[in-house]
Amino acid sequence: MKRSLILLCLTLLYSASYAQVDMSYYLPEGYTYNPDIPTPKEVLGYEVGEWHVTHDQLVMYMKAVAEASDRVIFEETGRSYEKRPQTLLTITSPENLGRLDQIKADRKKLRLPNASVDIASMPVVMFMGYSVHGNEPSGANASLLAAYHFAAANEIESELENIVLLLDPAINPDGLNRFASWVNSHKAYNLNGDPNGREYNEAWPRGRTNHYWFDLNRDWLPVQHPESRNRVKVYQSWLPNIHLDFHEMGTNSTFFFQPGEPSRTHPLTPERNFELTEKIGRYHAKALDKIGSLYYNQENYDDFYYGKGSTYPDVQGSIGILFEQASSRGHLQESANGMLSFPFTIRNQFTANLSSYEAAKEMRVELNQFMKDFYTEIKNETDADVNKAYIFGSAEDDARSFHLADLILQHDIKVYSLKEDISVNGRQFKSENSYIVPADQPQYRLIKAMFETRTEFQDSLFYDISAWTYPMAFNLDYMALNSRILNLANVEEITKEDFSLVPGQVVGEAGAYQYAMEWTDYYAPKAAYQLLEEGFRVRVANAPFSTPEGKEFGRGTILIDKGETSHSDQAFFQKLQEIARQSTVDIHAISTGYTAGINMGSTFISPLTTPKIALLVDGGVDSYEAGEIWHLLDQRYEMPVTLLPMDRVSSSVIDRYNVILMPDGRYNGLGKSGAEAIKTWVSRGNTLIAKGGALRWLAQSEIADIKFRSVDNDEKGLQKPYEIYRDATGAKVTGGAIFNAKLDLTHPIGYGYTDSAIHTFRNDNLFVEPSTNPYANPLVYTDSPLASGYLHPSNVPGLQNGSVIQVAGVGGGRVVAFADNMNFRAFWFGTNKLYMNAIFFGQVINGGTTR
Repeated sequence: MKRSLILLCLTLLYSASYAQVDMSYYLPEGYTYNPDIPTPKEVLGYEVGEWHVTHDQLVMYMKAVAEASDRVIFEETGRSYEKRPQTLLTITSPENLGRLDQIKADRKKLRLPNASVDIASMPVVMFMGYSVHGNEPSGANASLLAAYHFAAANEIESELENIVLLLDPAINPDGLNRFASWVNSHKAYNLNGDPNGREYNEAWPRGRTNHYWFDLNRDWLPVQHPESRNRVKVYQSWLPNIHLDFHEMGTNSTFFFQPGEPSRTHPLTPERNFELTEKIGRYHAKALDKIGSLYYNQENYDDFYYGKGSTYPDVQGSIGILFEQASSRGHLQESANGMLSFPFTIRNQFTANLSSYEAAKEMRVELNQFMKDFYTEIKNETDADVNKAYIFGSAEDDARSFHLADLILQHDIKVYSLKEDISVNGRQFKSENSYIVPADQPQYRLIKAMFETRTEFQDSLFYDISAWTYPMAFNLDYMALNSRILNLANVEEITKEDFSLVPGQVVGEAGAYQYAMEWTDYYAPKAAYQLLEEGFRVRVANAPFSTPEGKEFGRGTILIDKGETSHSDQAFFQKLQEIARQSTVDIHAISTGYTAGINMGSTFISPLTTPKIALLVDGGVDSYEAGEIWHLLDQRYEMPVTLLPMDRVSSSVIDRYNVILMPDGRYNGLGKSGAEAIKTWVSRGNTLIAKGGALRWLAQSEIADIKFRSVDNDEKGLQKPYEIYRDATGAKVTGGAIFNAKLDLTHPIGYGYTDSAIHTFRNDNLFVEPSTNPYANPLVYTDSPLASGYLHPSNVPGLQNGSVIQVAGVGGGRVVAFADNMNFRAFWFGTNKLYMNAIFFGQVINGGTTR
C-alpha cells in the first residue's frame, strides 16, 4: 500500500503537465514582467513544451526578444554544416551593453598575473549553452524561458549591472532540428506515453549528433567542426566564470547536476574548482527542493576529458556545470518514476538555470577572484616546470603539422613557426613545418593536457576517453624543450588570420615524360582522386626509385601521365598545376623513364582505378564511426561516397562499387542473402574495408577468415562485495586510450609513412589474433602496447603483438580488417592515411600476402 502511494505521488509529480501548461508553470514566483517583451507563445503560436521548438523558430524568438529589449543584443556567430545560423544573446544592463569591449578587455587581464584588475567591480559572466545533443531538447526549449525571463523580469534590472549572460540557445542546430522534426511529425493530440511508440524511437542516425554524426560535446578541445570553432571563439573572447551545459539522460533517471565523481577529476583541475562547483550545487538543490524534483550529484559523471562543455572551462579558471535531465524523448512517456512530460523536463532545466544565476550573482567576486588566482598559480607552475616549451613537426608532411598548430591556435594559445632547421637530441625539425608552443603562457594547463602522456590514474573508470595526446594523434615528431633550446631557436609567432597551408605546385615544365607525386603528404589522396576523375593514367610505384637529377621517391609514389585524354601537353600541365594548388601537394616532372631503382615501365608499378565507394549505414551500424568516415572523405578529401542503407545491399546494387566500407556495428540485418552478395562481390576483385563488430560478422558469415583473442576478465574468488561490482567490471572497459604499434613500411597499407613506430587509438575490447601468414599483418601492436591512457591489466594480453590491421584474401578481392579506429573524432590525423591506403591500394595487394 505504501509503495503504491509513493508511485502515485511520483506519477502526479511527473505528470503535472499532462494538460498543456502556460508560463505560470515555469516562471518563478515573485517576479513581474515587462509587457513589451513578447512571450514565446506570442511569437511561436504555442506554449513552451506544447511542441518541440525547431531551430528556425528558436532563432525567430531570440531575434524578437532582442528587438524588444534594451538588455539584449542578438548576434550570429557562425553557421553549421547545413548553414543554420549559430546565435548568441548577450544579456546585461543597457550600460554594460555599451561597453562590452571594455568588459572583455578587463577580463583578459584575469589571465595576466601582474595586471591590475578591479575584482570588486568586475561583472561576473555566465555562459548558458543548451542542447549540444540535438535529441536532448529540454535545454533548447528551456532557453526560450531563459531569454524571456532575463529580458523581461523587472526585478533583475539592477542585478544585471553586475552580470553578463551569454545565451547560446542551440549548440547543435542541425541535430536539434532533425530531432524536433521527428517528434513533432509523430506527435498525437491525445498523448498516452507508451514507450513503444514511434515518437520515442528515432530513425537512424538520430538527432544527437551534427550533420556528419559527430558528438559535438566531445569537440570542444579538438575543434574539428564549424559549430565548435565558432563556439570556442566566443568562449575565448569572453572567458566566462561559469559555463552551463544542459543535457538529458535515460528516461528512468531523475536530475543530475555537478560536481561529478570526485575521484575522476583531471589532476590539472585545481581542488578549488570542485569546492566552488559543490557550493553552486547547493543553489540547485535548494531550487529543486522548492519545486519537489528528485536529483543527485557526485555520481556517474566525471570531469576528466577536457573536450566536453562541462570540463573545457575547468582547465581555464572557470566552472563548468553539467545538467542531466531524465528525457521524455517526446511529449509524454512512461518512466520508472511515473509519467514524464516534456514540460516537466523543461521546468527542471529552467529551474537549474535560475539557480545558477543566483549563484553567479551572489558569488560574483569569489568567482572572479578564483579565475585571477588560477592564472597567478599557473605562473608559479611554469617557473617550476623544467619543460619550457613543446616542439612538433613532420619532415615530410606540412599538412599534419599545420592542422595541429591550427587546432592549438583556436584556444588562445601562442604558437611559433620554426624559421630554421634544428636538431634536438638527434631529431630533425624542419623550418616552416615545425612549430613551438611555449609553456610560459596563461593556457599552460591546457597546453599540458594536450601534450602530456599519462598512464597512472586515481580512478579506473572514465565517462569518456582517458588519453588524447595530440602529437601522437597527428603522428608527429615532438618533444619537450628546456629553456636553453627554446631561447636559441629562431621562431616567428603565427596568427589565426594569416595562417594557411602553402598551395602545392608542379616542379618542372610541361611535356615531361611522366609526373610523380609523393604519397607522404596528408592530402595526396585528395590529389590522386582528382587525377583519376580527370581520366589521366594514374599508377602507384610499389618500390622506391630516383631520377637522374637525384630526386628520390618512396613506395606509394603516384605516377601520372595524360593517358587516353585529348589534353595537349600545356592543358595537361595546367590541370596538374590546378590540382597541386588545390590539394597543397607538389607534383614533380620526370624527364625520362630510365630511372634508378625501377624504371617507369617496371612490373613494380601498378595501375589504379577510381574508387567508387559505398559506406554502409543505418540498421546496426555505429553512426559515430560512419560519420567519421563520411566526414573524412567528403570534407578532407572531397571524394564522393554513397551512404548505402544496409537493407539496400544486394548483388544488383553493390556491383556499381569497387570499395565498400563497413564501420563498427551489428550486421546481422544483412541476413544470408546479404552475406552471399558481399562475398561474391569481394571475390570478383573488389575491396572490403571493415572495423570492429563488422569483423565478427565477416568471420561468422565465413566471408573472411579472421580470428579473435579472448582475455580472462572473469572475477575470481568465492565472494566479493556487491557494492564494488559496477566499478570492478567498469574498470575492464577500454574507454579510449593510445597504443604503440609497428607498421610495415613496404606494405601498400604503409605507403606514405616513413617511421614504422606509430600510435593508434582504440575504445573497445575486440582483440584480433594475427594471421598465420606474417605478410598479412601490416600493422601490429608492440610487446608494450600502452602509450597513453588507461588499460586494465587483464586486457594487456589481448593487445600484445596482436593485429591492428590484417588483410584477408577472398577470391580475387581483399578484405582489409581494422581493429582500431583510424579516424577517431576527426582529429586522429596520424592514422587517416592507413584507412585511405586501404581504399586506394587494396586493389594492388599481392594475393600471396593475405590471410
